[in-house]
Amino acid sequence: MAEYTHKVSAAGRINIIGEHIDYCGGKVFPVALSLKNTVYVRPNGKNTINIRWTTLDGEVSLDIDRLESYNNLKYGNYQAGSALMWQRAGHRLVGCDMLQDCTVPFGSGLSSSAAIEVSTIAALAAVAGERIDPVEIALLAQQAEREYTGVNCGIMDQYASSCGRKDMCMLLDCKTLSCTYVPFALGDYALVIANTNKPHNLVESRYNERRAECETALKTLSEKLGVSCLADVTPAQFEKWGHLIEGKPYARAKHVVEECARVEEAVKAMKSGDIVALGRLLNASHASLKELYEVTGKELDALAAAAQAHPACVGSRMTGAGFGGCTISLVKRDAVDDFVKVVGEKYLKKIGYAATFYPAEIADGITVKEL
Repeated sequence: MAEYTHKVSAAGRINIIGEHIDYCGGKVFPVALSLKNTVYVRPNGKNTINIRWTTLDGEVSLDIDRLESYNNLKYGNYQAGSALMWQRAGHRLVGCDMLQDCTVPFGSGLSSSAAIEVSTIAALAAVAGERIDPVEIALLAQQAEREYTGVNCGIMDQYASSCGRKDMCMLLDCKTLSCTYVPFALGDYALVIANTNKPHNLVESRYNERRAECETALKTLSEKLGVSCLADVTPAQFEKWGHLIEGKPYARAKHVVEECARVEEAVKAMKSGDIVALGRLLNASHASLKELYEVTGKELDALAAAAQAHPACVGSRMTGAGFGGCTISLVKRDAVDDFVKVVGEKYLKKIGYAATFYPAEIADGITVKEL
């Protein structure tokens, strides 16, 4: 890659716990993964951003003066939206050539989109000689996903992709963006990521519908409690006033309130090394996402159930937005191979096609290297 001037990467992510609460102002507990999107970039002296991929044929050329017109591209729309938000924020946009290499599986719930957005903006900053501000890049990447591709997402994915640290969990307050780093220490246990291999598409899924249902619940509760987000509602307050919420929004809000409490307990368990307690919280989170939030589906449920039934596993749940994608499981290190074999066989028998299991380490978010 000697012809390029910079190598810029941003991470995929998993969320240990705290699902579907980032856009409700909650605290989440993600980690950045060694699965990444890497951008090799060089200035080209033109008014275009030319994009190629290691995994796709062809090339896309984006006119810097017409970036708003590419949101219907099959490939390149995330990059176009990211460049547009960088430009609108007042940054210098330099014509460049990009080669994009993504090891985050698409549609897996491991935030390939956030990795692409964050790494693209960081690459544009690097090639223009601008300082890398990970938090600003995360916010602009979120804006690209919301305004350009139509997914009304919270900040967690882009923040984790941008600001992750090796061997650290992030306790991120999505309302204030304050972040505390907690050592990722599982002792005798390993974290196993499993992909259902059922792709999900957030724009076409019921993701935005869930957000709207939470906003309906918030409107009802804010009239009584004066809260600005669902995450500010305590379990005791919800028990007293939750009955005022009608229909599905009640179940969605109940999940949010209880999941916020589970995050606090999970942080305590991680800090104290009580991985069995952490596992119980993962199981409870999956049950809530299945029964109250209704974002799992037969594939995720089959994978989580098979994992939870394995004697070496203390907890398993879906991670990400759901409707397909991945599970994470806490498994005794010396039994990981057996876990993968047994769970894989059960899933194949139940669903009819295979799951994929990923070895992944907890890594830094944005990395920039001059070539």
